[in-house]
Amino acid sequence: MEQRLETTVALLRRTPGALDALLRGLPPEWTTQNEGEGTWSAIEIVGHLAYSEASDWMPRVRWVLQVGEAQPFPPVNRTGFREMMAGREAGAVLEAFARLRTKSLEELAGLRLSAADMTRTGRHAKFGKVTLSQLLATWAAHDANHLHQMARVLAHQYREAVGPWSAFLGVMHCDGHSAAA
Repeated sequence: MEQRLETTVALLRRTPGALDALLRGLPPEWTTQNEGEGTWSAIEIVGHLAYSEASDWMPRVRWVLQVGEAQPFPPVNRTGFREMMAGREAGAVLEAFARLRTKSLEELAGLRLSAADMTRTGRHAKFGKVTLSQLLATWAAHDANHLHQMARVLAHQYREAVGPWSAFLGVMHCDGHSAAA
């Protein structure tokens, strides 16, 4: 499916609310547990998304528009969120993500991107030439990836409690993508 900016923005706009509805008010044992060593908890996933708003998506959009392929995108620290969210409660992390996402989407709208802009390119250190359209589609798919991960992390907390019904719950058997890439 081709990336359409208005659909991408609609998806991006919904993620903070979806996560807030899912996590706000849950006890810490639900928001801070992960799937084992090297995996992220529910609130760490939100922290990663918040950190990505400031360090990844809009900086790369600006990079494509201002620098293009002349230099590769600066690297992104996938775990930089840990310092940003240290000592913060789940509600504060959810609010930070919502605030940063709103700011990103306002900035994106202010760019008034054209169809020609969507074909502009940047250079990724690993993937080479990428278009702005691909970057924007990846931003929305990144959200979907972490919503999937969130469902899996939460379901994991009941891995023993579901007993034999585990056989019918695919989420209990998904190995997902929590580990480092």
